[in-house]
Amino acid sequence: MKRVEAENAELKDRLARRQADFDNYRKRVERERTETYNRVVADIAAKLLPVVDNLKRALEAESSVEGAESDEFRHFLSGVDLINKQLNGVLDALGVKPISAIGEPFNPHIHEAVATEATADYEPDTVIQEIVSGYRLGDKLIRPALVKVSTRE
Repeated sequence: MKRVEAENAELKDRLARRQADFDNYRKRVERERTETYNRVVADIAAKLLPVVDNLKRALEAESSVEGAESDEFRHFLSGVDLINKQLNGVLDALGVKPISAIGEPFNPHIHEAVATEATADYEPDTVIQEIVSGYRLGDKLIRPALVKVSTRE
């Protein structure tokens, strides 16, 4: 009887160990799958961000267009605006978020200073202009924001 009880305890112990091993395996595979997905999304987003930048520049050019432009050109710019909104919607659905910059304190982890300007309008080390938008996926930085930072006068 003791031998059967010992064998039963050993089998229960082995079963518990196998279950723990399987749970650890399942958690590791899920973590690796999530990391791979985020890495692929970040790579694709990094390749799409120049397209987003160019669409934004095209739309900024729209504001400088005079009222005398043709209706065809205005329809074209309206189409560019729709494409821009759709692409930003896709990036947002993937979890890619823009980094807020203007008026924020300069943070070298998410901002890249490309220019400085002495001004009394802002506190020193404050972002006063966003030259190129930065983006992140969750906590991972995809691209830093290129900014102009205020300095003391």
